[in-house]
Amino acid sequence: MSIDTTTLQCFIAVAETGSFTKAAERMGRTQSAVSQQMNKLEYLLGKQLMTRGKPFFLTPEGDIFLGYARQIFALHCEAIDRFKEPELEGELRFGLPENFASVYLSEVLVDFSRIHPRILLNIECDLTLNLFERFKKKHFDLVLVKMNRPEDFPNGLDVWSEPLKWVGDGNLIDPKKPVPLVLSPQPCVYRASAIKTLEETGLAWRLVFSSPSYAGALAAVKAGMGVTVMPHTMIPNELETIDASILPKLADTHVSLLKHRSDNSAINTLEGFVLKKLKH
Repeated sequence: MSIDTTTLQCFIAVAETGSFTKAAERMGRTQSAVSQQMNKLEYLLGKQLMTRGKPFFLTPEGDIFLGYARQIFALHCEAIDRFKEPELEGELRFGLPENFASVYLSEVLVDFSRIHPRILLNIECDLTLNLFERFKKKHFDLVLVKMNRPEDFPNGLDVWSEPLKWVGDGNLIDPKKPVPLVLSPQPCVYRASAIKTLEETGLAWRLVFSSPSYAGALAAVKAGMGVTVMPHTMIPNELETIDASILPKLADTHVSLLKHRSDNSAINTLEGFVLKKLKH
């Protein structure tokens, strides 16, 4: 019996997203292909690893196998990266929005630091426009930025584009009342997109909660204070999207990586780690 790394990646993606659809989007595969991989995996192991209804959850055997899957795949990546790249050292300054740090950063740091222990990472979280201003002043070697249009940062490496979604309790939306919004303070790309969309469609709005903290905004939405906007792949399982018949469709959001130099092996290697994680 052998299990390939693609199958392990599919299983990890399904377990982390709690959804075959989201796992397929992360893997760049069809939902049916991911489902077939999971059926094959369960057949090979002779165990049921997950439920396929709602709510989705891993079985006890699935929880145990998830630990093994992560270790095996991490060692696979470590072996390839360790021998493909020379030993690197130095100091890197990386800036990114807090929501991306909360969702993606920990795994990037664990993998990168284990393989390249002689590189010191200095990481800061801030709003995109603040990051960009500081990047221009060379406060960072690499920054991850959100934007409304790819041409906003023409020299950036386009990582992905996906639709923004309204997130929260749809029952809070009353046609006779302003839309209650939970948003980051200015300057924020998501905030600008939400307000512009509402005003273009003639809908009144009011700000009920404003915080630069991703965790704070999530808490406010979960508490039913208002609704917010998020990229589709970053919506937590416990929150629901609001149907397009209730609130107007939002424009796509775009994500880019910016760097000053392309001849620095340490910067290029970190960039590769970030791209691998975001595109998976």
